[in-house]
Amino acid sequence: MNLMDNKVILVPLFVSLFLSAIRDIRFQKIPNWLTYPTMIVSIAYHSSFNGFRGLLFSIEGVCLGIALLILPYLFGGMGAGDVKLLGAVGGVLGPKGVFVAFLFTAIVGGIYALVLLAVNGYLKETINRYKTILMTFLLSKKFFYIPIPERKKSPRLCYGIAIAVGTLISLFGRSVIDSVF
Repeated sequence: MNLMDNKVILVPLFVSLFLSAIRDIRFQKIPNWLTYPTMIVSIAYHSSFNGFRGLLFSIEGVCLGIALLILPYLFGGMGAGDVKLLGAVGGVLGPKGVFVAFLFTAIVGGIYALVLLAVNGYLKETINRYKTILMTFLLSKKFFYIPIPERKKSPRLCYGIAIAVGTLISLFGRSVIDSVF
């Protein structure tokens, strides 16, 4: 299914991504009233235009989107809203589309984290900590984790921003590539 042929379904996705990024910045929370309606609209849309095949396409996308971020959520690395937002992305883009969006999101999230560490003055400290962990492992063949030092205020990564930017890059990058080839 080529979503770039029928851009109508992308409108709720763009609105959801934009509002989720704003809410994540302001409140560090992505509410259900943004993610669930996007999932429902995408499932209804794909089902109505492509029948049972469309229903499966959308539900598989929702499930894969949630599955890709469920472990980081369970280990405390992100909020449930982030997980549901990627599920909503999957509902619109389907399994292949959400996987590509996830890959771009991971790259954007990594760059965002490095910038956040640098802006807050923690990048050099973090690099040195991981370098020590690596050298200790290489010399002793044992893994010793060095915990993050206690800080009064740790930087907060709003992963909804990374999901929004990564998804948009995956969509517009794909449309640019498709138009060239």
